[in-house]
Amino acid sequence: MNQIIDRYNSHSKILKKADEPSQLDLHEDSNCARLRDELAEASLWLQQMRGEELQSLNVQQLQALEKSLESGLGSVLKTKSQKIMDQISELENKRVQLIEENARLKEQASKMEMQVAADSPVVYEEGQSSESVTNTSYPRPPLDTEDSSDTSLRLGLPLFNSK
Repeated sequence: MNQIIDRYNSHSKILKKADEPSQLDLHEDSNCARLRDELAEASLWLQQMRGEELQSLNVQQLQALEKSLESGLGSVLKTKSQKIMDQISELENKRVQLIEENARLKEQASKMEMQVAADSPVVYEEGQSSESVTNTSYPRPPLDTEDSSDTSLRLGLPLFNSK
């Protein structure tokens, strides 16, 4: 009989311990509550940064929020300006490369024209110059003299262009 009572008592003690929260459970619950509070604060701060939920702020908090937003905006504008300047630099480098390639291709075309002209006999009609024969033999599109030599990069409104 004593054995049965001892087993009952030891079994009921084990059940009581299982019903009581352990230290680990209490620690996890406190961490969860702390993280939930941090998430709520961060959500509120994000809403306030978007201009929402501002009614609960006093004047000093509003001024601090304004200063934070101005600082962030300054950083955004600085980064944007730097990226635009980088793009302009890349485009300028590309423009120089294209000008060099254009000059190389013109020189190559000129050499080819000279070679073809040397290889084929040219019969001049009376009153015809060698330039007009070349132009007749190898027609080129007319050069737009107004814009063809202007390779500068223009920024700004059309109102302020020099043309």
